[in-house]
Amino acid sequence: MPAIEKAEVLVTGAGRNFVTLRLTTSDGVVGLGDATLNGRELAVASYLRDHLVPLLIGRDPARIEDTWQYLYRGAYWRRGPVTMAAISAVDVALWDIKARMAGMPLYQLLGGASRRGCLAYAHAMGRNIPELLDSIRTHLETGYRAIRVQCGVPGMESTYGVAADGANYEPAHQGLAPAESTWDSAAYLRFAPALMEAVRLEFGPELPLLHDVHHRLTPREAASLARSLEPFALFWLEDVTPAEDQAALRFVRASTTTPLAIGETFNSLWDCQLLLEERLIDFIRASVTHAGGITHMRRILSLAELHGVRSGMHGATDISPVGLAASLHLGLAIPNFGIQEHMPHSPETDEAFPHAYTLTDGYLHPGDAPGLGVTIDDAAAGRHPYAAAYLPVNRLADGTVHDW
Repeated sequence: MPAIEKAEVLVTGAGRNFVTLRLTTSDGVVGLGDATLNGRELAVASYLRDHLVPLLIGRDPARIEDTWQYLYRGAYWRRGPVTMAAISAVDVALWDIKARMAGMPLYQLLGGASRRGCLAYAHAMGRNIPELLDSIRTHLETGYRAIRVQCGVPGMESTYGVAADGANYEPAHQGLAPAESTWDSAAYLRFAPALMEAVRLEFGPELPLLHDVHHRLTPREAASLARSLEPFALFWLEDVTPAEDQAALRFVRASTTTPLAIGETFNSLWDCQLLLEERLIDFIRASVTHAGGITHMRRILSLAELHGVRSGMHGATDISPVGLAASLHLGLAIPNFGIQEHMPHSPETDEAFPHAYTLTDGYLHPGDAPGLGVTIDDAAAGRHPYAAAYLPVNRLADGTVHDW
């Protein structure tokens, strides 16, 4: 029987920082896993290199469930984003190996395709409403069928999801400390309905629209916003309030019919349990990269299915092509797929991670190459060394640190 013979932790700054685990078996089969944790990449790289790699050498790559339990239960200290991102990378790499050995795309091992592709949504943004409308038109012309809309708020110097220079948006900034921004909830709450009204007047009622609040409101503010946006029939309203206080979603849920999506910072089934079992959300945003890999994300999505909640897996550029491919294989197979976030990677990232997945007519498909369908070009990745980068810190006008 083949065994894991080599385990490498690869860190690259190709386009942005990524951490990749590459496992090689004794018969030469290679599997990749994404271990990227935005702004804390080196913590996961160390966890993998110093604590997990020594445990993987010599293990049977076919024993995926046993390895998952060994790394999760065996460590005693459970959960948390660093631990779960590291376990995710191991798990996805093992699924990649298994599918490559079977000579079929991973989704076939997960039960086969349940749809012809994964509906993707794009990120449209503008420093003002006219810029946003132009951005939406551009994404529709590209072929997207669902759009997330983010817009600058009058009177605020910067707003989440909007590039200050009108170029591509990347929230992590290189440097030895985070950038800081200022937030005004009252100004945002006044502006949001006018924003959505302008988009609906321009593009009509049928275009699926999504919007991300990014954890910035209290439950009462969140309920007020969600009610005010009901006339515009959003596909979803995302992260209306910090998700640590999950019981707060009971108040929001009882106050509005606007669909709610939460969970991109979740990393385990237990983070999601209350929200799913009480049907307090409509879409679960956890990702394969951060929530324990294919093995654990399937558990989350199975519980979600039982309670009528659909998937909306995180897919911004802090998920590498390896992680995005894993999400697409899983999304193609599950019965309760909802939508897949998609931010196209930079040319540098695509060069470092050649991939088989494609975007056609608004749908992402993982491709039919064996395994994940993603490789890593060592030379291309090596041309871009890691450089420290942090997500911003948010403050209110009086200087109080606020949720970013």
